[in-house]
Amino acid sequence: MISKTALTGAAGEHYVLSELLRRGYIATLAPQGAPNMDVVVADTDGRNFCAIQVKTRQNSGRDGGWHMSAKHEKIIEERLFYAFVDFGCSPTDSTEVYLVPSAKVAEVISAAHAAWLDNPGKGGRKRKDGPMRRFTPDYASAFGPKPNPYPTGWLEPYRRAWWQLENSEESH
Repeated sequence: MISKTALTGAAGEHYVLSELLRRGYIATLAPQGAPNMDVVVADTDGRNFCAIQVKTRQNSGRDGGWHMSAKHEKIIEERLFYAFVDFGCSPTDSTEVYLVPSAKVAEVISAAHAAWLDNPGKGGRKRKDGPMRRFTPDYASAFGPKPNPYPTGWLEPYRRAWWQLENSEESH
């Protein structure tokens, strides 16, 4: 039996595909097991390619974020983006997509995880490192009393930022 998580992930990938096709891109699912990508995208001329890794959530996690792993701190490719899909709490909620370059994702989860490790846990205990990371719209809890470079609202410039997929040389 297929899990609800697998269905949510597939729904996120197909949602991103739909949005790309609506915007005039050529897009398809990457083959199962392709490293670091779920969707392959090209412009209609076939000259501008990029890849998207889709992360999908539906009413999960207190922090409103998405699960990541330590490997995402090191995945930095100029033409790789993450589409963070938020389906909300129910099928009638509006869907939001944040399109973020891989370099920004690596920077944010690396800095936030390091800050989280530096802040004491329950009872003032030192936190233990592990493979899990969170990509969230606010990192106040990770940075604690230290200045938070990723406060509420930091993710807004990436909301529906499909324009980033344009060839960077042509868009400047």
